[in-house]
Amino acid sequence: MRILLVEDDLDIANALIPALRRYGLMVTHVRTAADALAADPGDLVLLDLGLPDGDGINVCRQIRTVSDVPVIAVTARGEAADRVRGLRSGADDYVVKPFAISELLARIDAVLRRTGLLQPRPRVTVGDLTVDIEARTVQVADKPISLTRKEFDVLAVLAAHHGRVVPREQVALYAWQSVFEASSRTMDVHVASLRAKLGRPELVQTIRGVGYRLGSD
Repeated sequence: MRILLVEDDLDIANALIPALRRYGLMVTHVRTAADALAADPGDLVLLDLGLPDGDGINVCRQIRTVSDVPVIAVTARGEAADRVRGLRSGADDYVVKPFAISELLARIDAVLRRTGLLQPRPRVTVGDLTVDIEARTVQVADKPISLTRKEFDVLAVLAAHHGRVVPREQVALYAWQSVFEASSRTMDVHVASLRAKLGRPELVQTIRGVGYRLGSD
């Protein structure tokens, strides 16, 4: 997956680029509106709205005239009116600085999934656990397991990224459509219930301070 990062602040860019690459994304970095419009947008654009040679809103509008590539506005402009302008210009999401890297990664994942660019594996098997994401069924040792909707959604996002750490914010966006749920005890309760129902607590691993991973050591 290729990301075009449009960011004039080198400190921010130097923090984002390695994090995005660790997530398995190829990153092209440009610092100006002119370079952004001349570059290949790749599969998704992270667009700073405060650029030295132009307004990112106009850049987004120009991108929209030639491409349907997903665009996430990344900006210090946090007022409601600015958010509305950004979304109306064609942005698919809007992230306000400062932000957690995990939140940005979660939003990238959500946008790619909504636009159909990120297709989860329809069926995942880990040991004797089988998760059919499309059919929304779960089996352990060929025995069906009944889960609530939220429990299945939590398991589904972990299964779609089997073997990789999934930030709490990403789980929250998938299961609750809100990153704010990431800091609540609700998620912990659902994960604990999920482990109990699966009878394989070691498969849903907690990565302290980050999130969860579905997999076995």
